[in-house]
Amino acid sequence: MEFLVWINFTLLFLAGGLTPGPAVMLVTTASIRYGFWPSMVPAVGICVANLVWIALAASGVAVLAKAFPEAFLLFKLAGIAFIVWLAWRTAFGAPVDLLRREPPPRRKLFVHGICLQLANPNALVYFGGLLPTYFNPEHDLIPQIVISMATVTVCEMFGLIVYAGGADVLARRFQSQAFSRWFFRIAALAMVISASFAVYLTRVATGR
Repeated sequence: MEFLVWINFTLLFLAGGLTPGPAVMLVTTASIRYGFWPSMVPAVGICVANLVWIALAASGVAVLAKAFPEAFLLFKLAGIAFIVWLAWRTAFGAPVDLLRREPPPRRKLFVHGICLQLANPNALVYFGGLLPTYFNPEHDLIPQIVISMATVTVCEMFGLIVYAGGADVLARRFQSQAFSRWFFRIAALAMVISASFAVYLTRVATGR
């Protein structure tokens, strides 16, 4: 992976890591409920799931997307629909119980992070649609995969640490129903914008 390509790749995934989505909301909520360090357990699970996505992308998801563009379009539309539904629940659903409490077993938090990210349609768009465009088939694929895994993990953890730290500091403010309601509505809007932009980027990258 050439240096300029890597810089572009890093900026893309850093922006993705800093944009509210299901993974960010999971870690933010965990930080408010249990504190900063317990929220890092699902964050690690999310990063592990990202490695699975990268491995799938490198093993042929992009090839399938080009071979069956209609099916991949359906996946993207389904992803957008899921994000819109999740954003609606986040913005207008029942109030979230955000009282500080003892965290559940670490294994449960870790598995929750993995499962959420594996089912996250944003991950399908980023890793299935965008990531393969950064691989150079004329160069050895293994180093490119390793670089991608390291870069995505650092970018993802940076974004999750920022949100978890901020949520931990603001935990008392979230006890105000008015504050938490508007926070989650703004976060829901950002989720929809993020998913829409990701789909737009894949359309530009693939020409569809």
